[in-house]
Amino acid sequence: MKHPLHIMMEQRKSGNLVGIPSYCTANELVLEECLIRAKKLGTPVLIEATANQVNQYGGYTGMKPADYYQMVLAMAEKIGVPEQQVILGGAHLGPLTWQNDPEEVPMKKSEELVYEYVHAGFTKIHLDTSMKVADDPEGMLSTDTIARRGVQLYKVCMQAYEDLLKVKPEAMRPVFIVGSEVPIPGGAQEEEDMLAVTRPETFEETVEAYNRAFAEAGVPDGMKDVIAVVVQPGVEFGDDQVFYYDSKAAEALCAELKKYPDIVFEGHSTDYQTAQSLRDMVVDGIAILKVGPAVTYGFREGLFALSMMEKELVPASRRASLIETIEEVMTDNPDNWKKHYHGNFKQLGLARKYSYSDRVRYYIGDPKIQESINQLFENLREYRIPMNMLHQYMPIQYRKVCHGELSLDPKELALDAVAQFMEDYEYAAGQTGGESNVDDQQRIAS
Repeated sequence: MKHPLHIMMEQRKSGNLVGIPSYCTANELVLEECLIRAKKLGTPVLIEATANQVNQYGGYTGMKPADYYQMVLAMAEKIGVPEQQVILGGAHLGPLTWQNDPEEVPMKKSEELVYEYVHAGFTKIHLDTSMKVADDPEGMLSTDTIARRGVQLYKVCMQAYEDLLKVKPEAMRPVFIVGSEVPIPGGAQEEEDMLAVTRPETFEETVEAYNRAFAEAGVPDGMKDVIAVVVQPGVEFGDDQVFYYDSKAAEALCAELKKYPDIVFEGHSTDYQTAQSLRDMVVDGIAILKVGPAVTYGFREGLFALSMMEKELVPASRRASLIETIEEVMTDNPDNWKKHYHGNFKQLGLARKYSYSDRVRYYIGDPKIQESINQLFENLREYRIPMNMLHQYMPIQYRKVCHGELSLDPKELALDAVAQFMEDYEYAAGQTGGESNVDDQQRIAS
Protein backbone atom coordinates (compact mmCIF):
# COMPACT_ATOMS: atom_id res chain seq x y z
CA MET A 1 0.00 0.00 0.00
CA LYS A 2 1.37 3.40 -0.98
CA HIS A 3 1.88 5.81 1.89
CA PRO A 4 -0.51 8.81 1.71
CA LEU A 5 2.46 11.16 2.01
CA HIS A 6 4.03 9.57 -1.08
CA ILE A 7 0.75 10.20 -2.88
CA MET A 8 0.95 13.83 -1.76
CA MET A 9 4.48 14.03 -3.19
CA GLU A 10 3.30 12.65 -6.53
CA GLN A 11 0.49 15.17 -6.68
CA ARG A 12 2.92 18.02 -6.00
CA LYS A 13 5.22 16.82 -8.77
CA SER A 14 2.22 17.05 -11.08
CA GLY A 15 1.85 20.72 -10.15
CA ASN A 16 -1.08 20.38 -7.75
CA LEU A 17 -1.34 22.66 -4.71
CA VAL A 18 -1.46 20.05 -1.96
CA GLY A 19 0.02 19.69 1.47
CA ILE A 20 -1.06 18.28 4.79
CA PRO A 21 -1.57 19.69 8.28
CA SER A 22 0.05 17.73 11.08
CA TYR A 23 -1.97 17.91 14.28
CA CYS A 24 0.28 17.40 17.28
CA THR A 25 -1.92 16.87 20.32
CA ALA A 26 -2.89 14.32 22.93
CA ASN A 27 -6.19 15.99 23.89
CA GLU A 28 -8.93 13.44 23.22
CA LEU A 29 -11.65 15.95 22.36
CA VAL A 30 -9.33 17.74 19.93
CA LEU A 31 -8.35 14.39 18.41
CA GLU A 32 -12.03 13.62 18.04
CA GLU A 33 -12.53 16.81 16.05
CA CYS A 34 -9.53 15.99 13.83
CA LEU A 35 -11.09 12.64 12.98
CA ILE A 36 -14.58 14.08 12.49
CA ARG A 37 -13.19 16.54 9.94
CA ALA A 38 -11.22 13.78 8.19
CA LYS A 39 -14.44 11.83 7.78
CA LYS A 40 -16.28 14.91 6.51
CA LEU A 41 -13.59 15.78 3.97
CA GLY A 42 -12.57 12.23 3.04
CA THR A 43 -8.89 13.19 3.31
CA PRO A 44 -5.96 11.60 5.16
CA VAL A 45 -5.46 12.96 8.66
CA LEU A 46 -1.98 13.24 10.14
CA ILE A 47 -1.88 13.09 13.93
CA GLU A 48 1.39 13.25 15.84
CA ALA A 49 2.60 12.68 19.37
CA THR A 50 5.84 14.16 20.66
CA ALA A 51 8.53 12.37 22.62
CA ASN A 52 7.62 14.21 25.81
CA GLN A 53 3.90 13.48 25.41
CA VAL A 54 4.23 9.77 24.60
CA ASN A 55 7.30 7.61 25.17
CA GLN A 56 8.40 4.21 26.49
CA TYR A 57 8.00 5.52 30.04
CA GLY A 58 4.55 7.01 29.49
CA GLY A 59 5.46 10.67 28.91
CA TYR A 60 3.34 13.40 30.47
CA THR A 61 0.17 11.76 29.10
CA GLY A 62 0.92 8.45 30.78
CA MET A 63 0.72 6.72 27.39
CA LYS A 64 3.30 4.56 25.64
CA PRO A 65 3.35 4.60 21.80
CA ALA A 66 1.15 1.49 21.52
CA ASP A 67 -1.37 3.03 23.94
CA TYR A 68 -1.62 6.24 21.92
CA TYR A 69 -1.89 4.33 18.64
CA GLN A 70 -4.71 2.14 19.94
CA MET A 71 -6.53 5.13 21.46
CA VAL A 72 -6.54 7.04 18.17
CA LEU A 73 -7.49 4.00 16.08
CA ALA A 74 -10.34 3.15 18.47
CA MET A 75 -11.63 6.71 18.15
CA ALA A 76 -11.30 6.53 14.36
CA GLU A 77 -13.27 3.28 14.23
CA LYS A 78 -16.03 4.74 16.40
CA ILE A 79 -16.27 7.85 14.22
CA GLY A 80 -16.07 5.85 11.00
CA VAL A 81 -12.64 6.79 9.65
CA PRO A 82 -10.79 3.85 8.01
CA GLU A 83 -7.39 2.96 9.45
CA GLN A 84 -5.65 3.61 6.12
CA GLN A 85 -6.92 7.21 6.24
CA VAL A 86 -5.15 7.84 9.55
CA ILE A 87 -1.42 8.64 9.53
CA LEU A 88 0.15 8.49 12.97
CA GLY A 89 3.46 10.25 13.47
CA GLY A 90 6.10 10.64 16.12
CA ALA A 91 7.61 14.11 16.50
CA HIS A 92 10.97 15.13 17.99
CA LEU A 93 11.99 11.49 18.44
CA GLY A 94 15.50 11.52 19.83
CA PRO A 95 17.35 12.67 22.95
CA LEU A 96 14.92 15.56 23.64
CA THR A 97 14.02 14.46 27.17
CA TRP A 98 17.40 12.92 28.10
CA GLN A 99 19.88 15.68 27.26
CA ASN A 100 21.55 15.76 30.69
CA ASP A 101 23.35 12.43 30.19
CA PRO A 102 26.36 11.53 28.02
CA GLU A 103 25.61 10.33 24.47
CA GLU A 104 25.47 6.60 25.12
CA VAL A 105 22.57 6.92 27.58
CA PRO A 106 20.18 9.22 25.64
CA MET A 107 20.89 7.44 22.36
CA LYS A 108 20.11 4.05 23.92
CA LYS A 109 16.86 5.46 25.28
CA SER A 110 16.17 7.08 21.90
CA GLU A 111 16.62 3.71 20.19
CA GLU A 112 14.04 2.19 22.54
CA LEU A 113 11.75 5.15 21.87
CA VAL A 114 11.81 4.95 18.06
CA TYR A 115 11.52 1.16 18.11
CA GLU A 116 8.32 1.36 20.14
CA TYR A 117 6.86 4.03 17.87
CA VAL A 118 7.48 2.13 14.64
CA HIS A 119 6.56 -1.27 16.05
CA ALA A 120 3.27 0.19 17.33
CA GLY A 121 2.38 1.24 13.76
CA PHE A 122 3.44 4.89 13.51
CA THR A 123 4.46 5.57 9.90
CA LYS A 124 5.67 9.19 9.90
CA ILE A 125 8.83 9.47 11.97
CA HIS A 126 10.58 12.74 12.76
CA LEU A 127 14.14 11.91 13.77
CA ASP A 128 15.24 14.88 15.83
CA THR A 129 18.85 14.56 16.95
CA SER A 130 19.55 18.29 16.82
CA MET A 131 19.89 18.81 20.57
CA LYS A 132 23.19 18.51 22.45
CA VAL A 133 23.79 15.90 25.15
CA ALA A 134 26.03 16.13 28.21
CA ASP A 135 29.35 15.10 26.64
CA ASP A 136 29.04 17.10 23.43
CA PRO A 137 31.81 19.70 22.96
CA GLU A 138 31.20 23.42 23.35
CA GLY A 139 29.71 25.29 20.42
CA MET A 140 27.21 24.31 17.79
CA LEU A 141 26.43 20.63 17.30
CA SER A 142 27.84 19.62 13.92
CA THR A 143 25.54 18.60 11.09
CA ASP A 144 27.55 15.40 10.68
CA THR A 145 26.94 14.45 14.33
CA ILE A 146 23.23 15.18 13.95
CA ALA A 147 23.06 13.04 10.80
CA ARG A 148 25.11 10.19 12.31
CA ARG A 149 22.77 9.98 15.28
CA GLY A 150 19.72 10.29 13.04
CA VAL A 151 20.84 7.40 10.85
CA GLN A 152 21.58 5.34 13.96
CA LEU A 153 17.91 5.76 14.93
CA TYR A 154 16.73 5.17 11.35
CA LYS A 155 18.34 1.70 11.37
CA VAL A 156 16.51 0.84 14.60
CA CYS A 157 13.25 2.06 13.04
CA MET A 158 13.70 -0.22 10.04
CA GLN A 159 14.40 -3.18 12.30
CA ALA A 160 11.19 -2.38 14.17
CA TYR A 161 9.34 -2.25 10.83
CA GLU A 162 10.73 -5.66 9.82
CA ASP A 163 9.60 -7.08 13.17
CA LEU A 164 6.17 -5.50 12.73
CA LEU A 165 5.74 -7.15 9.33
CA LYS A 166 5.98 -10.55 11.01
CA VAL A 167 2.75 -9.90 12.91
CA LYS A 168 1.13 -7.39 10.53
CA PRO A 169 2.14 -8.20 6.93
CA GLU A 170 0.11 -5.29 5.55
CA ALA A 171 1.95 -2.73 7.70
CA MET A 172 2.90 0.41 5.79
CA ARG A 173 6.60 1.26 5.42
CA PRO A 174 7.39 4.39 7.47
CA VAL A 175 8.56 7.65 5.98
CA PHE A 176 11.06 9.92 7.70
CA ILE A 177 11.55 13.59 8.47
CA VAL A 178 15.02 14.91 9.34
CA GLY A 179 16.63 18.30 9.81
CA SER A 180 18.60 20.36 12.27
CA GLU A 181 16.73 23.66 12.10
CA VAL A 182 14.08 22.59 14.60
CA PRO A 183 12.16 25.27 16.54
CA ILE A 184 11.56 24.64 20.24
CA PRO A 185 8.48 22.37 20.65
CA GLY A 186 5.50 24.45 21.75
CA GLY A 187 6.75 27.88 20.72
CA ALA A 188 9.40 30.36 21.80
CA GLN A 189 9.97 30.83 25.53
CA GLU A 190 11.31 34.38 25.27
CA GLU A 191 10.12 37.38 23.30
CA GLU A 192 12.07 37.75 20.05
CA ASP A 193 12.70 40.66 17.72
CA MET A 194 13.31 38.71 14.52
CA LEU A 195 13.77 35.19 13.17
CA ALA A 196 16.54 33.94 10.93
CA VAL A 197 15.31 31.90 7.98
CA THR A 198 17.36 28.75 7.33
CA ARG A 199 20.13 29.53 4.89
CA PRO A 200 19.95 27.56 1.60
CA GLU A 201 23.47 26.21 2.13
CA THR A 202 22.47 24.94 5.59
CA PHE A 203 19.62 22.95 4.09
CA GLU A 204 21.92 21.57 1.38
CA GLU A 205 24.52 20.67 4.01
CA THR A 206 21.86 18.73 5.95
CA VAL A 207 20.88 16.67 2.91
CA GLU A 208 24.49 15.94 2.01
CA ALA A 209 25.38 15.05 5.61
CA TYR A 210 22.55 12.52 5.72
CA ASN A 211 23.61 11.07 2.36
CA ARG A 212 27.11 10.54 3.76
CA ALA A 213 25.83 9.14 7.05
CA PHE A 214 23.54 6.66 5.29
CA ALA A 215 26.41 5.50 3.08
CA GLU A 216 28.80 5.15 6.02
CA ALA A 217 26.16 3.14 7.94
CA GLY A 218 25.73 0.69 5.05
CA VAL A 219 22.30 1.89 3.93
CA PRO A 220 23.10 3.97 0.79
CA ASP A 221 19.42 4.02 -0.23
CA GLY A 222 18.23 5.30 3.15
CA MET A 223 17.61 8.80 1.86
CA LYS A 224 14.81 7.39 -0.31
CA ASP A 225 12.76 6.97 2.86
CA VAL A 226 13.23 10.65 3.79
CA ILE A 227 10.42 12.80 2.38
CA ALA A 228 10.96 16.07 4.27
CA VAL A 229 13.51 18.23 6.00
CA VAL A 230 12.60 20.51 8.89
CA VAL A 231 13.65 24.10 8.26
CA GLN A 232 12.96 27.46 9.81
CA PRO A 233 11.03 29.40 7.14
CA GLY A 234 10.61 32.42 9.40
CA VAL A 235 7.52 31.46 11.42
CA GLU A 236 7.20 31.24 15.18
CA PHE A 237 5.04 32.41 18.06
CA GLY A 238 5.52 33.40 21.68
CA ASP A 239 3.20 34.42 24.50
CA ASP A 240 1.58 37.28 22.62
CA GLN A 241 3.44 37.59 19.31
CA VAL A 242 3.30 35.76 15.98
CA PHE A 243 5.92 35.90 13.24
CA TYR A 244 3.99 35.57 9.97
CA TYR A 245 5.36 33.86 6.90
CA ASP A 246 7.03 36.06 4.30
CA SER A 247 7.55 34.39 0.92
CA LYS A 248 10.17 36.96 -0.04
CA ALA A 249 12.24 36.28 3.06
CA ALA A 250 12.14 32.52 2.37
CA GLU A 251 12.59 32.84 -1.41
CA ALA A 252 16.23 31.72 -1.57
CA LEU A 253 15.62 28.77 0.75
CA CYS A 254 12.59 27.57 -1.20
CA ALA A 255 14.46 27.98 -4.50
CA GLU A 256 17.12 25.58 -3.18
CA LEU A 257 14.41 22.97 -2.54
CA LYS A 258 13.75 22.70 -6.27
CA LYS A 259 17.04 20.80 -6.61
CA TYR A 260 15.51 17.98 -4.58
CA PRO A 261 12.21 16.88 -6.21
CA ASP A 262 11.71 13.99 -3.79
CA ILE A 263 11.78 16.22 -0.69
CA VAL A 264 9.50 18.87 0.77
CA PHE A 265 9.98 21.08 3.77
CA GLU A 266 8.26 20.50 7.10
CA GLY A 267 7.42 23.71 8.93
CA HIS A 268 7.10 23.66 12.72
CA SER A 269 5.41 26.28 14.91
CA THR A 270 3.01 27.25 12.11
CA ASP A 271 0.34 27.91 14.75
CA TYR A 272 -1.65 31.16 14.42
CA GLN A 273 -0.53 31.89 10.85
CA THR A 274 -3.21 33.36 8.60
CA ALA A 275 -4.89 31.09 6.08
CA GLN A 276 -3.11 32.90 3.26
CA SER A 277 0.28 32.61 4.97
CA LEU A 278 -0.26 28.87 5.35
CA ARG A 279 -1.30 28.57 1.70
CA ASP A 280 1.81 30.51 0.63
CA MET A 281 3.93 28.07 2.63
CA VAL A 282 2.39 25.06 0.88
CA VAL A 283 2.91 26.66 -2.53
CA ASP A 284 6.55 27.39 -1.70
CA GLY A 285 7.28 23.78 -0.73
CA ILE A 286 6.58 23.81 3.00
CA ALA A 287 4.01 21.09 2.46
CA ILE A 288 3.85 19.58 5.96
CA LEU A 289 2.45 22.12 8.41
CA LYS A 290 2.94 21.21 12.06
CA VAL A 291 0.37 22.68 14.43
CA GLY A 292 0.11 21.99 18.14
CA PRO A 293 -0.85 24.63 20.69
CA ALA A 294 -3.23 26.44 18.30
CA VAL A 295 -5.76 23.59 18.28
CA THR A 296 -5.86 23.28 22.06
CA TYR A 297 -5.83 27.09 22.26
CA GLY A 298 -8.97 27.04 20.10
CA PHE A 299 -10.54 24.52 22.44
CA ARG A 300 -9.61 26.70 25.43
CA GLU A 301 -11.14 29.73 23.70
CA GLY A 302 -14.36 27.83 23.12
CA LEU A 303 -14.51 26.66 26.72
CA PHE A 304 -13.88 30.17 28.02
CA ALA A 305 -16.66 31.56 25.81
CA LEU A 306 -19.05 28.92 27.11
CA SER A 307 -17.99 29.76 30.68
CA MET A 308 -18.83 33.42 30.13
CA MET A 309 -22.29 32.44 28.91
CA GLU A 310 -22.70 30.10 31.87
CA LYS A 311 -22.18 33.08 34.19
CA GLU A 312 -25.04 34.85 32.45
CA LEU A 313 -27.42 31.90 32.38
CA VAL A 314 -26.78 29.51 35.27
CA PRO A 315 -27.36 30.17 39.00
CA ALA A 316 -24.11 30.63 40.92
CA SER A 317 -24.66 27.50 42.99
CA ARG A 318 -24.83 25.36 39.83
CA ARG A 319 -21.97 26.84 37.82
CA ALA A 320 -18.95 24.80 36.74
CA SER A 321 -16.73 27.90 37.08
CA LEU A 322 -14.24 26.34 34.67
CA ILE A 323 -12.03 29.43 34.27
CA GLU A 324 -11.53 29.63 38.01
CA THR A 325 -10.93 25.88 38.26
CA ILE A 326 -8.21 26.01 35.61
CA GLU A 327 -6.49 28.90 37.37
CA GLU A 328 -6.62 27.05 40.69
CA VAL A 329 -5.14 23.85 39.25
CA MET A 330 -2.40 25.70 37.35
CA THR A 331 -1.30 27.81 40.33
CA ASP A 332 -1.31 24.78 42.63
CA ASN A 333 0.83 22.84 40.11
CA PRO A 334 3.11 25.33 38.35
CA ASP A 335 5.75 22.96 36.91
CA ASN A 336 4.34 23.01 33.36
CA TRP A 337 4.26 26.79 33.01
CA LYS A 338 6.66 28.48 35.44
CA LYS A 339 9.70 28.18 33.13
CA HIS A 340 7.74 29.49 30.16
CA TYR A 341 5.89 32.52 31.53
CA HIS A 342 7.58 35.65 32.85
CA GLY A 343 6.56 38.92 34.47
CA ASN A 344 4.71 40.22 37.49
CA PHE A 345 1.68 38.70 39.17
CA LYS A 346 -0.77 40.25 36.70
CA GLN A 347 1.28 39.28 33.64
CA LEU A 348 1.62 35.69 34.82
CA GLY A 349 -2.13 35.45 35.37
CA LEU A 350 -2.85 36.70 31.85
CA ALA A 351 -0.25 34.35 30.35
CA ARG A 352 -1.76 31.34 32.10
CA LYS A 353 -5.09 32.13 30.48
CA TYR A 354 -4.25 33.57 27.09
CA SER A 355 -0.66 32.79 26.06
CA TYR A 356 -0.29 31.47 22.51
CA SER A 357 1.95 28.75 23.90
CA ASP A 358 -1.17 27.46 25.68
CA ARG A 359 0.29 25.73 28.69
CA VAL A 360 -3.32 25.07 29.69
CA ARG A 361 -3.10 22.01 27.43
CA TYR A 362 -0.89 20.28 30.00
CA TYR A 363 -3.65 20.56 32.60
CA ILE A 364 -6.80 19.90 30.59
CA GLY A 365 -6.78 16.20 31.55
CA ASP A 366 -6.71 16.96 35.28
CA PRO A 367 -9.71 15.24 36.94
CA LYS A 368 -10.96 18.51 38.52
CA ILE A 369 -10.83 20.29 35.16
CA GLN A 370 -12.45 17.39 33.33
CA GLU A 371 -15.26 17.33 35.88
CA SER A 372 -15.72 21.06 35.45
CA ILE A 373 -15.84 20.75 31.64
CA ASN A 374 -18.47 18.02 31.83
CA GLN A 375 -20.54 20.08 34.28
CA LEU A 376 -20.26 23.11 31.99
CA PHE A 377 -21.62 21.11 29.06
CA GLU A 378 -24.45 19.70 31.18
CA ASN A 379 -25.40 23.13 32.49
CA LEU A 380 -25.59 24.67 29.02
CA ARG A 381 -27.69 21.81 27.74
CA GLU A 382 -30.15 22.50 30.54
CA TYR A 383 -29.95 26.30 30.26
CA ARG A 384 -30.12 26.69 26.51
CA ILE A 385 -27.85 29.34 25.00
CA PRO A 386 -29.91 32.12 23.33
CA MET A 387 -28.80 33.07 19.85
CA ASN A 388 -28.19 36.72 20.70
CA MET A 389 -25.78 35.68 23.45
CA LEU A 390 -24.06 33.18 21.14
CA HIS A 391 -23.49 36.03 18.69
CA GLN A 392 -21.80 38.03 21.44
CA TYR A 393 -19.36 35.34 22.58
CA MET A 394 -18.97 32.96 19.61
CA PRO A 395 -19.74 34.92 16.41
CA ILE A 396 -18.09 32.37 14.08
CA GLN A 397 -20.14 29.53 15.56
CA TYR A 398 -23.24 31.76 15.49
CA ARG A 399 -23.02 31.96 11.70
CA LYS A 400 -22.66 28.20 11.40
CA VAL A 401 -25.68 27.61 13.64
CA CYS A 402 -27.70 30.06 11.52
CA HIS A 403 -26.76 28.14 8.37
CA GLY A 404 -27.68 24.79 9.89
CA GLU A 405 -24.05 23.61 9.89
CA LEU A 406 -23.74 23.37 13.66
CA SER A 407 -26.02 22.64 16.59
CA LEU A 408 -26.30 24.58 19.85
CA ASP A 409 -24.89 21.66 21.83
CA PRO A 410 -22.08 23.14 23.99
CA LYS A 411 -19.63 20.33 23.24
CA GLU A 412 -20.10 20.86 19.49
CA LEU A 413 -19.64 24.60 19.93
CA ALA A 414 -16.39 24.06 21.83
CA LEU A 415 -15.06 21.64 19.22
CA ASP A 416 -15.95 24.02 16.42
CA ALA A 417 -13.67 26.57 18.06
CA VAL A 418 -10.94 24.02 17.27
CA ALA A 419 -12.28 23.56 13.74
CA GLN A 420 -11.96 27.28 12.98
CA PHE A 421 -8.18 26.83 13.19
CA MET A 422 -8.27 23.56 11.24
CA GLU A 423 -10.22 25.18 8.41
CA ASP A 424 -7.27 27.48 7.67
CA TYR A 425 -4.98 24.46 7.35
CA GLU A 426 -7.47 22.58 5.19
CA TYR A 427 -7.69 25.55 2.85
CA ALA A 428 -3.90 25.86 2.70
CA ALA A 429 -3.42 22.14 2.04
CA GLY A 430 -6.02 22.01 -0.73
CA GLN A 431 -8.28 19.70 1.27
CA THR A 432 -11.46 21.75 0.88
CA GLY A 433 -11.85 21.51 -2.88
CA GLY A 434 -10.59 25.00 -3.69
CA GLU A 435 -8.40 25.30 -6.78
CA SER A 436 -5.10 27.15 -6.86
CA ASN A 437 -5.10 30.48 -8.64
CA VAL A 438 -2.86 31.31 -11.59
CA ASP A 439 -0.14 32.84 -9.42
CA ASP A 440 -0.06 29.75 -7.19
CA GLN A 441 0.25 27.44 -10.20
CA GLN A 442 3.07 29.50 -11.66
CA ARG A 443 4.98 29.46 -8.37
CA ILE A 444 4.65 25.67 -8.09
CA ALA A 445 5.75 25.13 -11.69
CA SER A 446 8.70 27.55 -11.61
